[in-house]
Amino acid sequence: MLRDAISNDWFTIFLVLSLGCITVSKFLFAHRFKDFLAVIGNSKYLKIYARDQKFIDGFDALLFFNGILSISIFAFIGYTTLVNPAEFNLSQFFKLLFGIGVLFLIKVLLERLIASLFDIDEIIDSYLFQKTTFKNYTGLILFPLNCILIYTLDPTKKLVYIIIGLLILINLIGFITSFKNHQKLLLNNIFYFILYLCALEIGPYLILYKLIIDFNA
Repeated sequence: MLRDAISNDWFTIFLVLSLGCITVSKFLFAHRFKDFLAVIGNSKYLKIYARDQKFIDGFDALLFFNGILSISIFAFIGYTTLVNPAEFNLSQFFKLLFGIGVLFLIKVLLERLIASLFDIDEIIDSYLFQKTTFKNYTGLILFPLNCILIYTLDPTKKLVYIIIGLLILINLIGFITSFKNHQKLLLNNIFYFILYLCALEIGPYLILYKLIIDFNA
């Protein structure tokens, strides 16, 4: 079982760091955090805060850090449950954490670079804000789920697949929301949109999958 095979001490530290990020974001941005919690099925948050976004945003940065930690922890749990049971190795986990963080950051920077090259900064900024919002929401949902998987329930393949399905659903809602908001523009440039999906949406996640599969190699 996973809880017998890994050291919960390190995961406790990482979960406390995640909780710290969530707590600080709620304390410093109380009203925005409340709106953020209702982002699924409510476009109020996206409409209000998209106008005030900055290149470096404290609220998004805190939740992004929580997201990287939460995704890395769940990736390890998923790997040891679905692929190969393995003992916790701090060095390897840091490599996984670093790899996921760098992948997401490079992806955002590439998208901003493309926006500057094609002079579509305003559109891409709005699109990135929506994507970042739903990714941060994914990290927020993963935090309590990771706590349950580590301290309460024994992870099973069925349970891990259910959680993966939930995460896909959240990000699919985000993608559909972004598509609806820019539907006319995207349909008029469908070739470039498909090219974008392959290069900057599907590609990075294939790299992430390969990174997780090679995690214990």
